[in-house]
Amino acid sequence: MSSKVLVVDDTSFVRMMIRHVLMNLGQIDILEATNGIEAVQFYKENKPDLTILDITMPELDGLSALKEIITFDPTAKVIMCSAVVHVFKEASAIGAVDFVAKPFRPDDLKKIIIKHL
Repeated sequence: MSSKVLVVDDTSFVRMMIRHVLMNLGQIDILEATNGIEAVQFYKENKPDLTILDITMPELDGLSALKEIITFDPTAKVIMCSAVVHVFKEASAIGAVDFVAKPFRPDDLKKIIIKHL
């Protein structure tokens, strides 16, 4: 059975790095969004098993997107992935299940993804 993972980051290189980690895990359908508005829309349309969400993005930042996703689905599994580590505590209070600090090592990201899938 495959899992659905939504990757949200405004930087294409970061999305590519995360996609590479996910592809190495096997049966995973990968969805991608480039900002918080797309993230919320894609989440509502696809209800992914896991979302990896950046914090600093145009249109709608990651914390605001996280609030909307958690309001829509309180059981959502969202991993915050950002260089802005001082907001991880706030993200946790909103409902994020885990955090990955940028720049991340692929093996570290892989372990966190496996933990939540």
